[in-house]
Amino acid sequence: MVRDQVLRRLKLSDLRLLRAVVDFGGMAKAASQLNITQPAVSKAITALEKTVGVRLVDRTPHGIVPNIYGEALLKGAAAVFDDLDQSINQIEFLNDPTVGDVRFATIEHLTAGFLPAVISRLSKSYPRLNFHVDELSVRALQYRALRERNVEFVVTRLPQVPDPDMNIEVLFDDPIFVAVGANSPWAKRRRIQLAELINEPWCHPPYTAIVGPVLLEAFRAQGLEPPQGVSCLNMQMHKALLATGRYVATLPSSLLRFSPEELSLTRLPIELPQVSAPVGIISLKNRTMSPVATLFLQCARQIAKQSKGLGG
Repeated sequence: MVRDQVLRRLKLSDLRLLRAVVDFGGMAKAASQLNITQPAVSKAITALEKTVGVRLVDRTPHGIVPNIYGEALLKGAAAVFDDLDQSINQIEFLNDPTVGDVRFATIEHLTAGFLPAVISRLSKSYPRLNFHVDELSVRALQYRALRERNVEFVVTRLPQVPDPDMNIEVLFDDPIFVAVGANSPWAKRRRIQLAELINEPWCHPPYTAIVGPVLLEAFRAQGLEPPQGVSCLNMQMHKALLATGRYVATLPSSLLRFSPEELSLTRLPIELPQVSAPVGIISLKNRTMSPVATLFLQCARQIAKQSKGLGG
């Protein structure tokens, strides 16, 4: 009976106010952002706490923060707002299937090849779709974005063991290769051992990044310590350094498959150990995908399937 009374009295507007107060760290800042008065915000939060029967926020020297009860309510509210948002998206899509928004996260190298291919093909058929892409190179941030429902899915390197509340789907394997700029003196060599390059200046992703363990295993499998050099995720940095002709880089094979015209590089004849490096989709279990997200993932699967016959 008490629970039914609480549900009847809860207002979506009060939940949004609570979210704003927490996000901005104070009632005055939330009121300013929402263009309402601070007393109105304070009154709404007080009424919400009275409805649920517990305090929801604590005041600290750094601003207002949610307590354990506030965190629990906000977590449930995020799911409610997400479900409502998905319902509105579905209504809009059913009314006009050429319009919609899809929000997802990914890692840097996929924005340089595979994902532009997916977006380009999909936007030809649905030119009024909107794509919101967050670049998140840390697994914990990807999972946080999923659980807080800021994105619908993540396209990334897949973990060996997903968290219990996550689904994973493999799209394609994306092994690492060794490359130099087309003007590098190493570019004309037909036979090269990895050990010959170990003292050259290298450009590589951080070993703490998602692909890091793959690189570490590849080098150590040949009895080599991984090179240091320039540690960077940004593909523009890799391309610029390779263009000098001095640097050696480790790059994902998908760059050659999906954007070979963008890269003035030479793949060196070095066989790295076969370390599995699958790219795929991570999504939250028990969450219904929006129609636009479903379209996007269908297109991604098609392009991934077709690319398996390409070189690289």
